[in-house]
Amino acid sequence: MNVFMNENFLQFIWRFGLFNKDSVKTADNQSIAVLNLGILNRDSGPDFFNAKIKIGKIIWAGNIEIHINASDWNRHKHSSDKSYENVILHVVKNADCDIFRSDGSKIPAFEMQYDSILEKRYGELLDSKTWIACQNYVGNMDAFKVRHFLNRMMVERIEQRSSHICKILADTKNDFKEVFYRLLFRSFGFGANALPFELLAQTTPLAAINKHRDSVFQIEALLFGQAGFLNESPVDDYQAQLQKEYKFLQSKFKLKPVEKHLWKFMRLRPANFPTVRIAQLSKFLTQTDGLLAKITTSEKPDELKSFFEFSASEYWDSHYNFGQQTGKRLKSFGKKSAEKIIINLVVPYLFAYGKAKGEERLSKKAFDLLEIIPSEKNSIIEGWENAGVKVENAFYSQSLIHLKEAYCNSRQCLQCAIGKNIIDKK
Repeated sequence: MNVFMNENFLQFIWRFGLFNKDSVKTADNQSIAVLNLGILNRDSGPDFFNAKIKIGKIIWAGNIEIHINASDWNRHKHSSDKSYENVILHVVKNADCDIFRSDGSKIPAFEMQYDSILEKRYGELLDSKTWIACQNYVGNMDAFKVRHFLNRMMVERIEQRSSHICKILADTKNDFKEVFYRLLFRSFGFGANALPFELLAQTTPLAAINKHRDSVFQIEALLFGQAGFLNESPVDDYQAQLQKEYKFLQSKFKLKPVEKHLWKFMRLRPANFPTVRIAQLSKFLTQTDGLLAKITTSEKPDELKSFFEFSASEYWDSHYNFGQQTGKRLKSFGKKSAEKIIINLVVPYLFAYGKAKGEERLSKKAFDLLEIIPSEKNSIIEGWENAGVKVENAFYSQSLIHLKEAYCNSRQCLQCAIGKNIIDKK
């Protein structure tokens, strides 16, 4: 048996009807007409639901279970599992024994045959040592087919993020302002510090921010204190002032800070240090009054970007961290950072908000924004471009990031239209 052949591969062959159709018979030589292959089940239970087959003169409707060996049915203890009672056909590579339902009735087996080249191509993909399994193929594929598949990837990615937003909604009793607040903090983490920023939002009440929104200094005291940067002896006057203010605010709102060690500085450019991002976020929070209304009504990306044009307070012009003075440089929020915020915050929020409120225009607007914003530049996108894939805008860069992370990294070629095209090429 080929080392690359597994149940997932057999499911792939059945799902797309790639088996040899010249002789479809049960193990005891009854002819089978496959009327409906069924729907792939990605959860527990039989592999395919709602299939329909005809054996002899009888039409059967039910489920399909797939194994390498028929004896795997007993090894997996399906006979005692009621969810397998409605299996109408056992599709196997080797029909090494008969199998039965709990009532003693025999389940017909189909020993599936297929062209060995399919197995060979799948093995080559799994054994590939390139950056992605299909690196030597994808650049030569029909661009229209690739684009069509990437549209599906984008829907998957944004629905995945929307699902995360729905969980936060449930935690906050459908408070969209609180949801946006938490997502805003997380987005300022830009990946490396996303989690501690999210914890910072959860431990710093929005009500406390709103009460002091007119003071950058007090917001900084709140956030740096809650982030754990004001728990030690101050290294300069500004940190001492923030620490004094924080002690008052901490007592006022009964706050408990997160652990300072959670913040990452290693391998980050100084401009991306969490201290700089917290300072920028503090300034941004003083000018976000009515921001949600602006985001839902604004139609132009440039207008959205203008909402994120700001700089940190004056102290940070000459600092990247407390007590470490540098040459003076404005810590402004750059164009690329604004685009990342729109991609990672505004787009998923608009999509989820539109779905929750039944406003289709907002969900559509989320996709439209991605088509106007330029592609991100990172190692994943560079990898796709080196493989010959043209990345025109953020819609496709986000799709390709999702494809790489959700499929390519774990070699899920059988679930990928590009992989299917390579395995099943005529």
